[in-house]
Amino acid sequence: MRDRLLRVSTYSWIAAFLTLAVCLLGATAARTSSDDKAEGNRWWSDVKYLASDDMKGRETGSAEYQDAAGYVADKFYAEGLKDAGTVGYFQSVQFESRQIDEGHSSVELIRDSTPTQFTLGNQVILRAGGDPAPELNAGMVFVGYGMKVPEANYDDLEGLDLKGKIAVYLTGGPSTIKDPLRAHEESLGERWKALKAAGAIGIAVIPNPAEQEIAWNRIAANRQVVSLELADAKLRRDQGIQIEMTINPDDADEFFAGSGHAMAEILELAKAHQPLPKFPLQGEIRATIALIKKPVESPNVAGVLQGSDPVLKKEYVIVSAHLDHLGVGAPVNGDDIYNGAMDNAAGVAALIQIANDFKESGTKPKRSILFLAVCGEEEGELGSWYFANHPTMPAKDIVADINMDMFLPLFPLQYLQVQGLDESTLGDDIRAAGKEDGVDVIEDEQPEANRFIRSDQYSFIQRGIPALAFKFGYAKGSPQEKIFNDWVHTHYHQPSDDTNQKVDQEAAGKFCHLLYLLADRVADDAARPAWEPASFFRRFAQEPQN
Repeated sequence: MRDRLLRVSTYSWIAAFLTLAVCLLGATAARTSSDDKAEGNRWWSDVKYLASDDMKGRETGSAEYQDAAGYVADKFYAEGLKDAGTVGYFQSVQFESRQIDEGHSSVELIRDSTPTQFTLGNQVILRAGGDPAPELNAGMVFVGYGMKVPEANYDDLEGLDLKGKIAVYLTGGPSTIKDPLRAHEESLGERWKALKAAGAIGIAVIPNPAEQEIAWNRIAANRQVVSLELADAKLRRDQGIQIEMTINPDDADEFFAGSGHAMAEILELAKAHQPLPKFPLQGEIRATIALIKKPVESPNVAGVLQGSDPVLKKEYVIVSAHLDHLGVGAPVNGDDIYNGAMDNAAGVAALIQIANDFKESGTKPKRSILFLAVCGEEEGELGSWYFANHPTMPAKDIVADINMDMFLPLFPLQYLQVQGLDESTLGDDIRAAGKEDGVDVIEDEQPEANRFIRSDQYSFIQRGIPALAFKFGYAKGSPQEKIFNDWVHTHYHQPSDDTNQKVDQEAAGKFCHLLYLLADRVADDAARPAWEPASFFRRFAQEPQN
């Protein structure tokens, strides 16, 4: 009898084990290609709505952007998210819109008492940022890359007389400073901080043609698009810039004349990763700058999935994407609506689908997850910067930001390149989620493009919060690499970024599910995400936050 009971007990244990194994196998295999297709179809339906011509490019402050924000709020409600703005799902952000009145503005170079007037848009572009002076006369100094980085023992400004001058610099940075420090220092805010301290009153930027993602004619065609500044002056990082202009690289020699240097020399040195010369330029700039200004309001959209743990639910994982795009601009092939399908209706649609994954799966994350669609990204990450400084929950309780911007599902998701992969423990989380979902997680394949500081995750990073951002990856030399690069050079910030382009919807569905797994993993981890000890970005967490 005892042996029989033992056999029954053993058989029962084996049966239970096999049942558990089958359940676990079922859970692992539960995600199928048809699931990805279904999610991709739902994702695409949201992209089509947000990137339709009716939305007119969702320019921040426009009625169409407000309609798009309302659509997102309705979707958040439908997916069971509670409102997390200051008024319902909305957090109002106040801006000042600005536009250069070119009919009453001018830029000329005075050399040997002889004026040379520049054609706005063709030779130079005036920018509306900073604090433009109505009338200005100032000398110029070429400052190389215009960077001062003490921790890298690098100083373009040493020995230069910049007091009351315009600093002229080439975009990019020295190869001797490694990413991500170089990327951080290349931002306008950091450059201007050093130039302002050295006495400069303005900047003139010369794009390096070898590194331009957008050709000059495309930049010039849209120079009159209205720009925005945050109404809260304390949050502005360009205060004190009396003149900001961009110089056509083809016309740079007009500025270098008489200096003993030429644009070809500067570009050759940059190409060879050699130090750039620094020298005063002959003559001075005389400018008249007329601005058209008015107040503008536009909302961020926030919805929260409340956490299930009595303690951890007070902490928040943010999943973010920017809702705005460029609006209506210069026509290209007869089309003047910059729909922004991949940039970034795709990211906002992914927000909605990730929320849907939580709802449909019944998953109850321990931490709360905040779904955040922000405005003003195309103006310099302004909506996210406002939220990061005025969050709708205690700032100390935000543990991570997972940001989606133009992730480009143009081919199957085999590789996912992750910006910030090795900077924080979030890198371990996305590697684990990728392994679970059958995706190879790889490093950013184009770090020189500085994308980790060019979207909304950087607003949170600068407040000390670990973050990640994503692009579909590829093998070097593969057809996918060509597709990726061709898209950037052909469709980025163009009307052709619309819903007529070829997109892999199944791959997008797979991406949404992968980001769901990541958000759930981070929300359930007993430990908060932390910067790696060697990370450059760790400094922000160690700085006092107001």
